[in-house]
Amino acid sequence: MPNVTANGIQIEYDTFGDRSSLALLLIAGNGAQLLFWDAEFCELLAKTGLFVIRFDNRDAGLSTKFDEAGVPDIMAAIKAAMEGKHVAAAYSLDDMADDCVGLLDALHIEKAHICGASMGGMIAQVAAYRHPQRVMSLTSIMSNTGNPHLPQGKPDAIAAVVAPPPAERTAYIEHNMNVWRKIWSPGFPFEEKRARTYLEKNYDRSYYPQGMARQNVAILSRGDRTALLSSIKAPTLVIHGSGDPLIPVEAGKDTARVIPGANLLIIDGMGHDLPTGVWPEMVTAISRHIKQAHLQSPQRFNNL
Repeated sequence: MPNVTANGIQIEYDTFGDRSSLALLLIAGNGAQLLFWDAEFCELLAKTGLFVIRFDNRDAGLSTKFDEAGVPDIMAAIKAAMEGKHVAAAYSLDDMADDCVGLLDALHIEKAHICGASMGGMIAQVAAYRHPQRVMSLTSIMSNTGNPHLPQGKPDAIAAVVAPPPAERTAYIEHNMNVWRKIWSPGFPFEEKRARTYLEKNYDRSYYPQGMARQNVAILSRGDRTALLSSIKAPTLVIHGSGDPLIPVEAGKDTARVIPGANLLIIDGMGHDLPTGVWPEMVTAISRHIKQAHLQSPQRFNNL
């Protein structure tokens, strides 16, 4: 896969579809590599007439790692955030949003449609209000506004996600299979083979749990984004699962309420993942949203 220098770091990326089509940037969640966006899912999006870009966030996959920052104390950061205190972080969601725009610069894409899942949704939201001239539309999937008053995820799901993974390959895969079972969509069959293959590829490509810890702290350091989200002008689609055990559906409803004119799609039975059973509905919804946004403001689209 190719890489570029953007926003002062190296970013590994991959593309699908025709370079002259409407550009869609996909942003992965906390600790996830670009592999989170299955190639088959990206191909489905590309077939609707989109130029799809997936990439590794900083501190994940094959993009730049921030080893010199050390491993943060997650529990201390959570405690500070809950007490309304400053949370020191190696970088912020603002920096990660700037990475996205830097990648667009490197690819000579003036404006793009941006879609993120979980932490990726948070980054996409930040990009939409921080770089409004670059964002044609926003799709926020299973994410939140940072509002501390919203219902929290199930304790066992949160505990599974934040628990340090083992370093040994087999133990790592079994640990994360358990994580996936905790956050899986209750309305869809657990995809054992797909989950295991995904985890094997992730481990072999880049085992780097300390990056996930620093990304977690970046989220905590940003706090409540509600006021800033209300300034977003880009057409917005919010997608959330009714059965999300990690970021409850109330967070999706809150996101759609806060962003002016946002549309909300609640997928029945979906959890904190993208089971293949939701792909057709999700691809259709994202593609329709992007094309409607383009029709509303065609002059805003330009791939240089």
